[in-house]
Amino acid sequence: MSRPPVYLIACCVAALALSASVPAAEKKPDASLVKIEKVDVVSSPVGPVLMLQARSRAIPVFVDPVVAESIQAALTGGKLARPLTHDLMRSVLQGFDGKVTQAVVTLKERTFYGALTVSLGKSIKVFDSRSSDAIALAIHFKAPILVSPELLDSAGIDLQAAPDARML
Repeated sequence: MSRPPVYLIACCVAALALSASVPAAEKKPDASLVKIEKVDVVSSPVGPVLMLQARSRAIPVFVDPVVAESIQAALTGGKLARPLTHDLMRSVLQGFDGKVTQAVVTLKERTFYGALTVSLGKSIKVFDSRSSDAIALAIHFKAPILVSPELLDSAGIDLQAAPDARML
């Protein structure tokens, strides 16, 4: 009989976090990045959209309905009938005294990417991820979500010039 998936995920997280660790004192957030001030989940004709807001601009990130539901629950403190993947990852990390310390969102060739920084003991590891997963886990841990000023300017919508942009 195989072990439960939670055990496998926990082992993978612990092994990855410890395999290429960097002492916490050596890893500092990049001061040139902009902290996202607010995340909204809005509906659009083509599906749910995360609006990452900072400096009166919002970057729209389209996500699937399950991710939107997970993020909305994390934003509002709501509980879902069954835990979703982000809830599971939060529980596993917390079970090993780990936490997400930041998420950095970038854009490459019209696709958003996430870099999720996880702290486990004195070790810090950065994981490549989908932007939506990095954002969801950052919200679950109340960790900062960061973007470059260039991304905010190039992909962001000016909320003052287009107040209806919040409803895409």
